Amino acid sequence: MITEERLKDLPQSPGVYLMKGGKGEVLYIGKAKNIRSRVRSYFRDTTDTRYTVKFLASKVSDIEYLITTNEKEALILEDTLLKKYKPRYNIRLKDDKTYVSIKLTLSEKYPRILITRQIKPVPACSKQGKDDSRSPLKPAPACFKRGACDKYFGPYASAQKARETVRFIRQLFPLCTCSPSEFKNRVRPCLDYQLGICSAPCINFISEASYKELVDKTILFLEGRNKELLSALKANMLTASDSHEFERAAKLRDQIAAIEATLEEQKVVSGERIDRDIFAHIVSDGDLLIQGLFVRDGRLSSARDFFFKGHELPAEEALSSFLAQYYSGDRFIPDEIILPLAVEDKDTIEDWLSEKKGKKVGLFIPAKGDRFKLLKMADANAKESIKRREKTIQGKDALLDELKERLHLKKTPRVIEAFDISNIGGKLAVGAMVTFEDAKPNKERYRLYKIKTINEPDDYGMLKEVMFRRYRKADKELGLPDLILMDGGKGQLNIALTVMGELGINDIDIAAIAKEKGQRAGDKGQKEQGEKVYRPNVKDPIILKEGSGADLFIRKVRDEVHRFAISYHKKLRGKIKSVLEEVSGVGKKRRDMLLKHFGSLERIKQASVEDIARVSGITISLAEDIKKTLTAGNA
Repeated sequence: MITEERLKDLPQSPGVYLMKGGKGEVLYIGKAKNIRSRVRSYFRDTTDTRYTVKFLASKVSDIEYLITTNEKEALILEDTLLKKYKPRYNIRLKDDKTYVSIKLTLSEKYPRILITRQIKPVPACSKQGKDDSRSPLKPAPACFKRGACDKYFGPYASAQKARETVRFIRQLFPLCTCSPSEFKNRVRPCLDYQLGICSAPCINFISEASYKELVDKTILFLEGRNKELLSALKANMLTASDSHEFERAAKLRDQIAAIEATLEEQKVVSGERIDRDIFAHIVSDGDLLIQGLFVRDGRLSSARDFFFKGHELPAEEALSSFLAQYYSGDRFIPDEIILPLAVEDKDTIEDWLSEKKGKKVGLFIPAKGDRFKLLKMADANAKESIKRREKTIQGKDALLDELKERLHLKKTPRVIEAFDISNIGGKLAVGAMVTFEDAKPNKERYRLYKIKTINEPDDYGMLKEVMFRRYRKADKELGLPDLILMDGGKGQLNIALTVMGELGINDIDIAAIAKEKGQRAGDKGQKEQGEKVYRPNVKDPIILKEGSGADLFIRKVRDEVHRFAISYHKKLRGKIKSVLEEVSGVGKKRRDMLLKHFGSLERIKQASVEDIARVSGITISLAEDIKKTLTAGNA
């Protein structure tokens, strides 16, 4: 319990505070303009009945703090510490992946059009501005020809939408996508040329000037300067027609029609060509949903919701923390951010984002006008998202209840961990574990294990090793699941029971999914059957009804852990292949023989020249070459 004396000792400076529990674990991290004032608010406001606030006030044993020079430093430090400690009672933006963007490689002689998540900063260049302001379809200036900066468009919340845009553009303006090495070595046109989506500059089927014209048209389209583009295309069409180039005129006519049809489908939400991010929020049963709408160039581009379970801290704090995490890294920063309520550090966030973007960024809390209409739209979407989520949760609850009933489990399997082993004759053996939480995969809890103690075909022994490594430190790492699933039959089930017994873990349900399938409907004299599941102290397997929710879900879990194990196994095999390919005289057959004999790249590396030469087809001189390659640091 934090005393009044301890609160008085806190500094009245900007910084970050860490609330810790009795075991020293970090419960909550916050930032503040005045650390003492902010922390005191948690312990003095007796009228606040929210569970989390009351919990913090009663369970916090210690408070640490870090003083910063200003609020901006506190903002950045908070985000860093959140990623480090992942405290239970904070907003944690788990999905921090960067949206995709469309990239034009203007630094290359024949620019390519690509989809990327990595945006490289553009250095200041006075000539770049001239390049941007040139007239539509006008030949590029010298700086462009020498290699201007690459150009990015977006971002796109949906990678699928970005791919569709690229496909549409390549149908209108056939730009290439070949890598520089492919481009250099091409001697005949590729399939894309035959499909009409590449102009084949690699074999000079189009002049450099004509290709630059396609690039210019693409830039105008992606920048939304469609009036300029259409005007230029129509002028070129008339010129082609007057010159009796009717085939070219017809192609330009089709391009114009396609662009006009696309424009009709785009929803304009603002007459201003401005980028805006709009966020609304809803608190439902202690859970927080933040709904984002993303406007690019005055048009509604995409929408996305962010869900945070079990959060009851003040909405202002949650929103402020969300913004700091969301815009960290390489995330696209718009001109305006529209919020449903004021955040205490509004000015700090504005300064920080403006500094990152290189131009003024404004945070607005509108009460009327176009911005308010956008906020109401986001709020309406948030309410619909909550409704859909509630329906989904109800469906997941029903599924897990069905699984509990059919498998006779002690409790509802909210957290499920599944195991599988992958190897070739005991070689390159790996173990995999996947985790499902509330019927959804949680890839943050996935684990991979290289088998260390066994070098022969012994799946039971390998499984035992993996499970010991996972559960001997369960309390320190991931905690314990509600249900453990084994890919296999009674043998795998008995291994799991043995491991749990030796570790003294007795309150977890365990089941094994038989690899053999039951008889299918249509087989003469047989009833329709689903997956076979073995449980402790039950002689016969439980056969799930084929196509039932429990049956389909069990299959999903089994297939996921099998996929995960196989993918890791293939990765290790690929590593061996890539290293041994460097040795002249080692082809696929000899590589497979080496792998079969030694089992891993590390074992080959540790073997003597004489041991390597004992493998069929490997001479002493070849063994020496293999040994030299592996010990040179290439393995």
